[in-house]
Amino acid sequence: MRILAVDVGTGTQDILLFDSEKEPENCLKLVMPSPTVLVAGRIRRATEAGQALLLTGVTMGGGPSAWAAEAHHKAGLPIYATPDAARTFNDDLEAVQRDLGVVVVGEDEAAALARREEVAHVEMRDFYYEEICQALAAFEVPLDVDLVAVAVFDHGNAPPDVSDRKFRFDYLRDRLATGQGLAAFAFWRDDIPESMTRLKAVAATTPPELPLIVMDTAPAAVLGALDDQRVAGAEHKVVVNVGNFHTLAFTLADGHIGGVFEHHTGLIDAPRLEDLIRRLAFGSLTNEELFNEHGHGAIVFQPVPEALELVAVTGPRRALLRDSALDVYFAVPHGDMMLAGCFGLVRACARLAPQYAEEIERALAR
Repeated sequence: MRILAVDVGTGTQDILLFDSEKEPENCLKLVMPSPTVLVAGRIRRATEAGQALLLTGVTMGGGPSAWAAEAHHKAGLPIYATPDAARTFNDDLEAVQRDLGVVVVGEDEAAALARREEVAHVEMRDFYYEEICQALAAFEVPLDVDLVAVAVFDHGNAPPDVSDRKFRFDYLRDRLATGQGLAAFAFWRDDIPESMTRLKAVAATTPPELPLIVMDTAPAAVLGALDDQRVAGAEHKVVVNVGNFHTLAFTLADGHIGGVFEHHTGLIDAPRLEDLIRRLAFGSLTNEELFNEHGHGAIVFQPVPEALELVAVTGPRRALLRDSALDVYFAVPHGDMMLAGCFGLVRACARLAPQYAEEIERALAR
């Protein structure tokens, strides 16, 4: 069986064509610029050309695309956007209009604007299915797959009076309370919570005939890191994904999740991250402390019962812990750190699609 697994990050989109008839190391893979980086480049070209900007499509990841839109606004150039595209920058459309000068338009007005030569039209979306098909077709690889699995980071659409950081961490807490472990963050397209607007946007832009599973990026990376043999062999461990924007860590003991914290990577240095990891493991880290320093939160269900064996690290900013005093190990599931999220997606597929579980497990064990 074959799975197209795509882990969409801030810097790259990491693509794995998992084939259960091959060793994992021989499966085809691509590491390409992330959609938000591509969109940012298109916006910058419109700015350089002095063009008005029209954004259509769906809600997608921000970061580089939002910074490019801000620069376009500061250059005194107009920005038009359909409501879903505008929500890429903020779920509050009034804030998008106030802070970025975006004029929110309906579909008919957007269609009229798209026909004007002086307007640069940029489509917003996280999943580049057709482009991946074309890239693989150039190497005579047909994209006939049994499942598609896509990971994106989703803050969720918080109510106006609720902090998006609190909303995000409450979501993490609620998912863990289901007892499904890391697979609790993966959903079939029809089961995506209504509040997870970015996950739903991925589903909306994926051909309906394709069986689709979506997942949060950080839990996917942690789940994939467990495929590293050294990580899997440690009984009591912390697995940390140091992303470009967010750092998330889980403690695991005897296969069970003992605690979790999530913070903004840009707000912590190496000593602070070490301290957070130690205190998460041994149970002294509090949610209030993390939230008060502009993190998302922390929760400890069960401290690590014995000496911490291993701190496994993955993610694009893992070098933050390179010189750590902790027993740090850079996880390389199936020989490739960049594909940790993709292998996590494959593991999630085995949990959500039990008809393929034995075949997937057998292939990953090679």
